[in-house]
Amino acid sequence: MGWRRKAVAVQDGDILEREIAAWKTSRQRAMQIKGFAYFVGQHDICARQRTAIGRDGKLERLENVPNSRLVNNQFGKLVTQKTNYLLGKPFAMEGEDAAYIGRLRGIFDKRFLRLLKNLGKAMLCGGIAWLYPYYDENGALAFRMFPAYEILPLWQDSEHTRLERAVRVYLRERFDGHAFVLEEKVEVYGPAGVQCLALENGRLIADEDAPGAGVLPYSFWGGASAGWPCVPLVPFKANENEMPLLQRVKTLQDGLNLMFSDFENRMQEDPRNTILVLKNYDGTDLGEFRRNLAQYGAVKVRTEGDAQGGVETLKVEFNAENYRVILSLLRDAITENGMGFDARDTRLSGNPNQMNIRSMYSDIDLDADEMETEMQASFEELLTFIEVYLARAGEASSGRVTFLFNRDMLMSESEAIGNCTASAQMLSRETVVAKHPWVDDPQRELERLRRQEAAGQEQL
Repeated sequence: MGWRRKAVAVQDGDILEREIAAWKTSRQRAMQIKGFAYFVGQHDICARQRTAIGRDGKLERLENVPNSRLVNNQFGKLVTQKTNYLLGKPFAMEGEDAAYIGRLRGIFDKRFLRLLKNLGKAMLCGGIAWLYPYYDENGALAFRMFPAYEILPLWQDSEHTRLERAVRVYLRERFDGHAFVLEEKVEVYGPAGVQCLALENGRLIADEDAPGAGVLPYSFWGGASAGWPCVPLVPFKANENEMPLLQRVKTLQDGLNLMFSDFENRMQEDPRNTILVLKNYDGTDLGEFRRNLAQYGAVKVRTEGDAQGGVETLKVEFNAENYRVILSLLRDAITENGMGFDARDTRLSGNPNQMNIRSMYSDIDLDADEMETEMQASFEELLTFIEVYLARAGEASSGRVTFLFNRDMLMSESEAIGNCTASAQMLSRETVVAKHPWVDDPQRELERLRRQEAAGQEQL
């Protein structure tokens, strides 16, 4: 491709190129990428090779021994478990302005809930994920998710709460007339708009596929520019340190895969590939011996004088129970360090009361508390862009909104309903309805009760 395309003017271009180069090779981004790879089952064990010490004391690759690469993806299970625990059910909203709440329900529709669930998985895999609000071709508000390994944030503060600019680096496939080639694209997001560039040999250059040069407005409304009050990228953090979940359990997950693979390697060993002791072998070399054994299942030996010929094996005994214990310990350690829960927990056997259930969910509940705190702040920031959109559409918005996440926890429904009934005389109706296990949206349920009571009064 060469340097046919010219470099372009971008704010702090040289500094930005160095920032991108350092970020692309950073350990944090490498762990983010690996988090997504581990979630789909692409673990380090998949590239494992069996080795042995050679004649010169260095490790040599072995080709003629069993080399299992088993993946027991407990990490993927943790990510799915945590996401569905906090985001598996639709969230509820409470506020003073009923019309505003109703408008938000229209924006946070089922497509948004699906996007939010994918966002939750990306949060856990990368430590942070990004939600991009924009106007679609019809002028409606839409959202898009960017994974952590695509976004280089440039923060204004050390607490990572105010975003000055953000750089998105991603690969796109293009057909050059002969074959498909990958191009590295760059988008620089600022308060005024986005600048579309390309990255070639570490240098920022003009993007031939961009709709225009310079900084482009984020959206258009009736032909006029309709910008945002700040950079339209909302961070959703899994925790305050933006640490990927894999960082807690990677060594344990790798150990689990290794134990599973080694156990299968031992089970695959048979007399044709275990250690053999030859006595007076009637052949030329060991390669010929192996070939005869594999092809015919037999070898020729000879007896000379008192030296009896034969083939013996050295068997290394191993205890399968040891593997079972280690595997169980590793699985428990992954669940504990990843702050998940084990559905096979013995605390539920025979006495599934609410106290035992809460004890089993205690770790994942603590982790969900931290995720929910970060998501509440993210939703508050997201409402800033939604209010701008509603104001441009001529719709007023007022009042605070509280988001209630309905966690998907096992519960003793009869016990919970009994507590709600017993508390009806001491607590408000709104509180009792919100705590009832059959209610997902307290505001909607209260409205149904009002309509039902009004209909009963009319009949009287």
